Amino acid sequence: MSGRTRFLIGGALIVVAVVYLIFSATQSNAQYFLTVDELLARQNELVGKNVRISGAVLGNSIHYDPQKLDLRFTIAHVPSDNKLIEAQGGLAKVLHEAVIDPQRAHLDVVYHGPRPDMLKNEAQAIITGHLGQDGVFYADELLLKCPSHYEDAVPDQVEDKP
Repeated sequence: MSGRTRFLIGGALIVVAVVYLIFSATQSNAQYFLTVDELLARQNELVGKNVRISGAVLGNSIHYDPQKLDLRFTIAHVPSDNKLIEAQGGLAKVLHEAVIDPQRAHLDVVYHGPRPDMLKNEAQAIITGHLGQDGVFYADELLLKCPSHYEDAVPDQVEDKP
């Protein structure tokens, strides 16, 4: 074999190895982003898998044990499509409707760590973790978005207040 052929074969092997490493690293860190409805519909196949989910926090369900740093709360289904959220009156309205609608799908969440200041009724929770066999979502990461902080930026979403 000539030096050029060896060089091309060696280069091709390196490219294949790099592509394989990138692909395998991406697959092992992949997370599904789901709504509560989607997670519950695929519950059997997603138990134990790393997923990211979003929902509206039900304020009356928040229970925190500061001694053990155990936080438990429930989230309600909210749509994930931004166009649909805007069509329904914006994020603040969608979160409010999700919390007051008893027909919405709910999911219990357990998180171990300090209680976030923004955890309150109608906050949007974006949670990373896994669904347990018991149907409870065990969160590793918890991000919260409070729509009242953004109402000034989107005036048409704010209802007239007397």
